[in-house]
Amino acid sequence: MRKNESAEMAQTMARGTAIWKNLSRVLAQFPLHIVVVSICLIWMMPSVGLLISSFRSRNAVLSSGWWTVFQHPFDFTQYTLENYINVLTAQGMGRAFLNSLIITIPSTIIPITVAAFAAYAFAWMEFPGRRTLFAIVVGLLVVPLQMTLIPILRVYNQIGLSGTFLGIWLAHTGYGLPFAVYLLRNFFGGLPRDLFESAFLDGASQLTAFFRLALPLSVPALASLAIFQFLWVWNDLLVALIYLGGAEEVAPLTLKLSSLVNSLGQNWHLLTAAAFISMVLPLIVFFSLQRYFVRGILAGSVKG
Repeated sequence: MRKNESAEMAQTMARGTAIWKNLSRVLAQFPLHIVVVSICLIWMMPSVGLLISSFRSRNAVLSSGWWTVFQHPFDFTQYTLENYINVLTAQGMGRAFLNSLIITIPSTIIPITVAAFAAYAFAWMEFPGRRTLFAIVVGLLVVPLQMTLIPILRVYNQIGLSGTFLGIWLAHTGYGLPFAVYLLRNFFGGLPRDLFESAFLDGASQLTAFFRLALPLSVPALASLAIFQFLWVWNDLLVALIYLGGAEEVAPLTLKLSSLVNSLGQNWHLLTAAAFISMVLPLIVFFSLQRYFVRGILAGSVKG
């Protein structure tokens, strides 16, 4: 009887000790959690305000701040879809959205494809001048983009690429390649050497090793690079303005938004809707590839 009571007391004490340890750990991390949550709320506040304002009427936007909607959070009569309808139809944002897709998708795929081949060559193939050529490619990262705009534009005007989608694809490919090659080369170089040596001993060619080993193992790095390149091209204004001009048939969302700022004047309710339309696709891309993005950022930081 006493043994059973002693065992129960020991179990009770063990449970109490475990509960106390867990509670102590939670209390110790509580300030950190408060800081992280606060930073996230502050970071999200502009986007939340933009979203709420995009559904409010013109009078509501001009008369009160977006935070006033929380006074009557379930009063859905203060929201409207007319802002999005007006922007997508009357302001030509639909065509600009399509142009941004036409520009961004090839401008993301082409540099990643070229950079993957180049990075594999720099990492696993021996050829004269490999280190020098790689140093030159990495050195292009420090060249200001603005220095190249006028010379390339002159060449584009001479060969007829100015104001065309092909011209902007090539421009974004050139600007994105140095960083893409640098990132992928470091990732490819960190792959297990024994794996490639075994493949070569089994008769695999460099092309087979690239497609069967390097690419499948590098999905996190490729996804991370795709996110960076997609967001950079989608949000680009300067390169599109220089090489495409202001023609309606090729103007992307960023150019259209910059023109709306002047044409709409005080119609901030339409500007907020137009701005949020431009944010939707990048958010979808980021959250869809988020797990690969985190793995790509952490890749190589810990050895297995």
